[in-house]
Amino acid sequence: MTAEQQIVDFWFDPSCPYTWITSRWLLEVSELRAIAIRWRVMSLSVLNEGRDDDPEGDPEGYLWVPVRICAAVQHEYGHAALGRLYTAMWSRAHGAEGWLGDLHSALDGAGLPRQLADVGASSDYDAVVRASHAEGIELVGSHVGSPIVATTGEQGERIAFFGPVLSRIPTGEQAAALWDGTVLVAGTPAFHELKGTPHQEPKLD
Repeated sequence: MTAEQQIVDFWFDPSCPYTWITSRWLLEVSELRAIAIRWRVMSLSVLNEGRDDDPEGDPEGYLWVPVRICAAVQHEYGHAALGRLYTAMWSRAHGAEGWLGDLHSALDGAGLPRQLADVGASSDYDAVVRASHAEGIELVGSHVGSPIVATTGEQGERIAFFGPVLSRIPTGEQAAALWDGTVLVAGTPAFHELKGTPHQEPKLD
């Protein structure tokens, strides 16, 4: 990161395909705007604790597995390593075909120890998951989901928002314009919510 770049914090649950699309959009934006992404973990499992329904359809708690591994990487190896792992998790080179690929292979691809996969079956990093999750949720409230994005406005104010939820990855100037507009809207005092059309199936390419 250079002195001129603005840090953009990106909280994500690694299991969400729409979040993956948003993350690739931000990477596109980083080529056209002076931003540097700082990868952070949040958890849809934590978000939905205590609910009567199961919006993620995960009664077995499998979604805890990848988020625990991500939290361990964030805690032990830093945000840049977490970004590498997140990319590898969804890479077709590691078996991802519309959902997460092989986690051991993803760790290999990110240059991280394979044994970190074992963390997914333990609660060793649950406190790290919850702390990182709480930091993001505190900015916007528990009525949202994944991802949460936060940056700093021109006057030094903190700007945070959920989403944007995308089913395709914007590229080029379209990606940059969406960033400019999203920050403008989210940074407007007393702004609360904006929605578009119903979700389409995510296109991950």
